[in-house]
Order: sequence, then C-alpha cells, then structure tokens
Amino acid sequence: MSNLYRSAISARAAKLAQLPPIQNSPKETHEAVGEDEDEENESISDLPGSGLGPPAMQRVPNPDFAPISASGFFQEALQVDIPDRKLDCRLYYTPPKFKDGTVMVCHHGAGYSGLSFACFAKEVTEMTKGECGILALDARRHGKTTSTEKDNDDLSVDVLIADFCAILQTVFKSPESAPTLLLVGHSMGGSVVVGGCPKLLEKKYKIAGVAVLDVVEGSAVDALPHMNSLLNARPDGFDGMEEAIEWHISTNTILNTLSARVSIPSIIQYKEGASPPYQWRTPLRSTAPYWLSWFKGLSSNFLSTRTARLLVLAGTDRLDRELMIGQMQGKFQQVVVPGVGHMLHEDNPTRIAEILVEFWKRNERMLVGIKKVGEL
Repeated sequence: MSNLYRSAISARAAKLAQLPPIQNSPKETHEAVGEDEDEENESISDLPGSGLGPPAMQRVPNPDFAPISASGFFQEALQVDIPDRKLDCRLYYTPPKFKDGTVMVCHHGAGYSGLSFACFAKEVTEMTKGECGILALDARRHGKTTSTEKDNDDLSVDVLIADFCAILQTVFKSPESAPTLLLVGHSMGGSVVVGGCPKLLEKKYKIAGVAVLDVVEGSAVDALPHMNSLLNARPDGFDGMEEAIEWHISTNTILNTLSARVSIPSIIQYKEGASPPYQWRTPLRSTAPYWLSWFKGLSSNFLSTRTARLLVLAGTDRLDRELMIGQMQGKFQQVVVPGVGHMLHEDNPTRIAEILVEFWKRNERMLVGIKKVGEL
C-alpha cells in the first residue's frame, strides 16, 4: 500500500502493452473442502493451485504460468467452522515441531489470500528447522473462506479483527497450552493483526511480536484517492488461469513467478457462463466502503501495542509524523527491503523470512527469558 500510487501508474501503463489473452485451460478438478461431496477425503495435495480449469479450445496454455499446488509449502489445509462469526474459514498450517514452539500467524492484504505467504512459509520452516510454525488464513470474502449467512460481507476493520481473534481462539482454544504467537500482517492485514494483538493479550495468549508489511497509515490514506486508477488498470477477468498468473507477472504486480503460480489460483475462480470465465474472488471495487477503516489510526495503534513491533517496507517510503517520532524514540524496528514491490513477501520470500526469523529469535528469547531457540 505504501507504493500504491506508483503501482497504479505502472499498472495502467502495463495494461496498454498487455499480451494477447491465453486461451482456456482444462476445467478445475479440485475445489475447497466441503464444496462438493467428493471432497470429504481432501488431502494436502488438493490445495489451491492443483486445479486445471475449463477445456482448452484453441491453443495450449503457456506452461511457464501453469498453477502449482501448495502441497509443498504447508503441511495441511484446514476448513474451520467459526459459528459465532458465521464463517467456514480456510487455513494453511505447518505446526512447530515442538509443543511449546512459536507460530507465525499471517494475515494477507485486500484481494489476496493466505497462499500469498506460501513461499515465505516454506522459507521460515527451512530456516528454523521446523521450530517456528506458520499459520496463514483466508479472510472473510477472500480465498476459500465462505460465509454461512447471506449478506455477511462486511469487511470493516472491526469485523476483520473479530474474525481474526475468533479464528485463533478456535484453533488454539486454551491460552495456557497455545503456542507463542507472532502476528504478521500485509497491508490491510497489518491493521488486522495490530488491532487483534491487544484483544489476544487480554485473553492471556502469549504474543512474541507484531510485524506489519508495507503499510504506513499516512501514505496509505493519501493513496486512497488513486485507487480507482489502479482498479481501472485491472482486467475484469481472464480467459484462463495461466493468463491470470501471467498478468500479475507482466504488470509487475508480483515479481516472483513461482509465488504467483501458487497464490493466484486462490484469488481467481472459474464461473460457468461468465465472460471472461475466470473472475476475481474479491472484486476490489466492492471493498471501497471499508478502505479508510483499514488504515485510519493504524500508526497510533501500532505504537501502543504492548509487544515487540516490526515495520517492513518495500523501498524507501516516508513515515507519517507519529511513526517518525516513534522511530526516533526507538519504539519499533524498521527494515527497508530494496528491489521488491508491494507484494514484498511474494517478491522476495527468502529476505522477508530472514527478517521475520531474526525478529522471532530475538523476541522469543526476550519473552521467555533464558530459553534458547534451537541452535540458531
């Protein structure tokens, strides 16, 4: 979000030079858990990215942009019923190998899904030798999370925060036996994890820290008037999943082809009879009423959070006044990552994992005193 205006301009330019559409690919064969009767025995191999799409009609889709299953990035895919929130929530989880380990809980940005953290999750697992787990979720109206109630589509920040806390309280029912949690949020998700942190602390969950990826309240709010320019540069849909993936790469929306091949199938859905047939799961224009709520007050909430704080930015971006003062006072750690765009955790998952693992190591040791985190 901190690069939003620049993204809007580059996306508009890229649209003018967009490649001809790639034709349809074979119809998707694997859906989310619970979407038809053949899914009762869904395994990790059925994660989004393994489907193939509707029948090819004219030419073979470009295999360089073929979807990739998420099975190699998380141990399991879960559908978790949250009755109080009227949600059937999709989670991707790799638990820590030790019972008292830490779990990084990752909340995606608007329009994306938990699988935007897939490559990052694999890097964290490998870097920590499994000592740090990863839990990534699909938020309301995103990815494979569905509502059990009609018109339950409010995406205001308070609703998303309540969803987030309810999910964690469902997965980790007892704060005493729950692992230590390190909350990670990208863009919109940054506001959600910052808002959720004090509520989880009140419930006695152990929080090692909060990490916000590429969102600053001042520049995010300033960028909102330019959102329509960004959205005007986005196609209404695609003729094939490969075309959707290629569009994200050719417009530099995502710089990492591997990550796009894993994550993009979870944000696009095939709709029989639609033209074009592959449509956005979360049309961003429909989220416009909630944009200001996502970012207003983020800086003060971030600085007042009673845990370790990390802000990771894509390129140099001006901090708003509150964050500038907070940085001078040493209230949070800031890391600027060059050579990446807004989807920095997809663009360079290795570097973002290095930053987050170091943050985890330092603050886990501070949280538990003399406990040693592996041999890292």
